[in-house]
Amino acid sequence: MSGARRFSLGVEDRAAVVTGGSSGIGLATARVLLAAGARVAICGRDRARLDAAVGELAAIAGADRVLGTRCDVLDEKAVGAFAREVESRFGPAGILVNNAGQGRVSTFADTTDEAWREELELKFFSVIRPTRAFLPQLERAGGGAIVCVNSLLARQPEPHMVATSAARAGILNLVRSLATEFAPQGVRVNMVLIGLVESGQWRRRYDAQAASGESWDAWTRRLARDKHIPLGRLGRPEEAAHAIAFLASPLASYTTGSFIDVSGGHSRHV
Repeated sequence: MSGARRFSLGVEDRAAVVTGGSSGIGLATARVLLAAGARVAICGRDRARLDAAVGELAAIAGADRVLGTRCDVLDEKAVGAFAREVESRFGPAGILVNNAGQGRVSTFADTTDEAWREELELKFFSVIRPTRAFLPQLERAGGGAIVCVNSLLARQPEPHMVATSAARAGILNLVRSLATEFAPQGVRVNMVLIGLVESGQWRRRYDAQAASGESWDAWTRRLARDKHIPLGRLGRPEEAAHAIAFLASPLASYTTGSFIDVSGGHSRHV
């Protein structure tokens, strides 16, 4: 339409941080935020994968708008150094996307004490440490937003993922608590609850479980049918990223302590 204005997320020139940003949903989120005009810092543990992601993102938006730092989010000192690097490069971060950690397949009977500790530490401290490090910046940036990538397991646990389900439920509670505590400082805290989304984990399961000659599309359609996903397929990382970007943007300025379900209708809760 002649004279129509372009739609904007309202994140132009905001500094955005995405942990676990070198692949999957994290990388897709970085792409979306860059396309919307933000300046994006990502971190990850794998140097080769991180460098590849930075190269891809720099090709999209220019090297001056992208920062990639090798960082383990469970390492308090490393996260603090990453936060200082981001502010030195881009100014105070206005967006933090906490996206780190994979699921652990285990039942109660075969989950050791060590495995419980590892899973609980990863899920909680991958949120706690970045949030603690970047919160002062989010407050100074004005209208700061935190988005945590959580799983539908938080509300719909699976017995074969008992430790991950329990930890994810704790993050659901944590996000609500942080939203209430940070609201007076103008910092919103929300999350996305992810169902089955294409990832390296699912690709590895396909390699191990697919019947001879069965294509990825056929295998994932069968998986979706067996899991009773109404949309009949796995989600794509960019579909989760779009929901994350919305919650991180001023378009969601009156939303905090809440979540968007990105599960293709897999949730059985009203």
